[in-house]
Amino acid sequence: MKYLAWTIAAAAVGLVTASVNAAQQQDFSKIEVKTTDLGKNTYMLEGAGGNVTVAVGTDGVIMVDAQFAPMHDKLKAAIAKISKQPVKYLINTHYHGDHTGGNAAFGKEGVSIVAHQNLRNRLANPPAGANGQTPAAAPPEALPKTVYTDKTTVSIGGRTAQVVHIEAHTDTDSVVYFPDANVLSVGDTGGPNRYPNIALGGSIDGLIRGTQTYLNMANAQTKIVPGHGPLSTKADFQAYHDMLVQIRDRVAKLKAEGKSADQAVAAKPLAPDIQTWAQQDDTNSERVVRQVYASLK
Repeated sequence: MKYLAWTIAAAAVGLVTASVNAAQQQDFSKIEVKTTDLGKNTYMLEGAGGNVTVAVGTDGVIMVDAQFAPMHDKLKAAIAKISKQPVKYLINTHYHGDHTGGNAAFGKEGVSIVAHQNLRNRLANPPAGANGQTPAAAPPEALPKTVYTDKTTVSIGGRTAQVVHIEAHTDTDSVVYFPDANVLSVGDTGGPNRYPNIALGGSIDGLIRGTQTYLNMANAQTKIVPGHGPLSTKADFQAYHDMLVQIRDRVAKLKAEGKSADQAVAAKPLAPDIQTWAQQDDTNSERVVRQVYASLK
């Protein structure tokens, strides 16, 4: 159990550190926001950090995720080109800084932030990292004012977002579905040709269950906005789900045989087929095998 906790905590700290480093190293002045029209007054914005989904109603805008803090003005400008209505709600898909970095600026403007209770807890009371140091807590204006535990809805004029909690990438994950537009935002729970990333509170079994949850919500026409990467389809995520099952089964077999984590890595259970499909290298494959091994009960 100590090894499991250390491995997942290290993964979480690595992801947070990576987000901080990315924010520090990027020249945000050079970032241009790309807007993709998804139909029915719903849009995907790509800039720096996680993808953003925007749903425009008759009296306001629902926004899913807020990228890094320095992207606030650029995101607002992109939204202003879509609609003159104000952003009223910001839904966070999970707690990582490339999705919640903009919370404080939007919160100061009176935007109501919505997220799972675990996300608020993570931002308000960050867990200590593997090095024993505790990151700074998020400012009050960055914290969600509306929290939920299982599922909730967020509505503005003529638009409704269905928000469902899953424990997949983290234990703070939310999936957001706009039924009128048939658009689904899934945060960092997966994407086509990507390896899974298991952070604090996440697990391989949680990723499989979570992916199946939103596959059940989707149909062949659903437009799926992943946390990173291009707009996707149900078929893309079905292939991702099937890959997760293969990864879980292969690593679980090695663990059941009494192999250590190092021995499981040495066996290269993801090569060559899964590694080639996901367009990944040995280093990333090792990361995934160790994360999956640690998360298996």
